[in-house]
Amino acid sequence: QVQLVESGGGLVQAGGSLRLSCAASGRTFSNFAMGWFRQAPGKEREFVAAIAVSAISSASFYADSMKGRFTISRDNAQNTMYLQMNNLKPEDTAVYYCASKAGIMRRDPNDYDYWGQGTQVTVSS
Repeated sequence: QVQLVESGGGLVQAGGSLRLSCAASGRTFSNFAMGWFRQAPGKEREFVAAIAVSAISSASFYADSMKGRFTISRDNAQNTMYLQMNNLKPEDTAVYYCASKAGIMRRDPNDYDYWGQGTQVTVSS
């Protein structure tokens, strides 16, 4: 069992930045993948970014609309994943979730086994 807890959301003006954190517990933090997703009201859950979690790989990939603005990273020693979000836009407003899965990175939320409770990000214009 894996427990994930997000933090770092809040209200920010357009053009601003936020860093989200996802603290993981309950499983050895190695050899699996973690991802960030978001869900705006009335919309489906959307892939943001994913990162490999292993001793030999820190590969990551992003949804096209987030490339260049968002950066995913992880600290194995702290069992924590981060999402640095820069140049935020009002359309980035959503609840942001972290998730984890065994094996390789995927963009489909249905492939992920464990989810956090989400953290709200609101970007004002």
